[in-house]
Amino acid sequence: ELRIMADLSGDDALIEALQVGSVVSIDDGKIWAKVDDVSLGLAELTVTRAPEKGGKIRKEKGVNLPGSNLRVAALTEDDLAALDFVVGHADVVSFSFVQTVEDVQALIAAMRSRAAPGAALPAIVLKIETPLGLQNLPDLIVEAGGSVPVGVMIARGDLAVEIGFDRLSEIQEEILWLCEAAQVPVVWATQVLETMVKEGQATRAEITDAAMSQRAECVMMNKGPHVVEAMAFLRGILTRMDRHQSKKSPRMAPLHLWQSA
Repeated sequence: ELRIMADLSGDDALIEALQVGSVVSIDDGKIWAKVDDVSLGLAELTVTRAPEKGGKIRKEKGVNLPGSNLRVAALTEDDLAALDFVVGHADVVSFSFVQTVEDVQALIAAMRSRAAPGAALPAIVLKIETPLGLQNLPDLIVEAGGSVPVGVMIARGDLAVEIGFDRLSEIQEEILWLCEAAQVPVVWATQVLETMVKEGQATRAEITDAAMSQRAECVMMNKGPHVVEAMAFLRGILTRMDRHQSKKSPRMAPLHLWQSA
């Protein structure tokens, strides 16, 4: 049995959300734990699931609380400080963990207060990573789209942990359909051809996943030593799949597989 002691001092929202028995996911679900005790800014957890070969909890890895109502300010002090530069230089602002219409309103207000008079604001990409953000997605699109160009990122790492890995395929499909109806571009994100990017060879499952990503307007890849080769490989997949699929509609293109060379 492995136990973890976490220092939560200074994070009141996390302390409030954590209860004895709460489930905690670390690093996109690589490690799972259950809360045994929360007191004096410290949480004690027991690891319930981990890789057979073990795993390390590294710096800056994500922590999710599936089923817990974690409401934190969507814009942190660091975010607001970054906007001082971003608003005048960037074309697009990616909005992580956006959950409510009020979150969108806060970002737009913050950008307007920093923009030059008459200047256009950057577009917004809504990163959908939580059940609440998913539930509110139609309203988020309407609210953001009323002021700036808007796009949606299917942030599949955090989203899968929050809603359950078994539901991810269904939910990413529904997001694609909703965004097509709203004429909003979609970014397909998280671990696309991840094994190839890191090790130089993709798995069969990753190739199928990459083919599915063709229905989005943009595909995001992570960094790694083989990212250039992976990008070229992905481009080939997307180009070939474009003949067969346009958004959610099959093109019914002629089949060439059985033609003689």
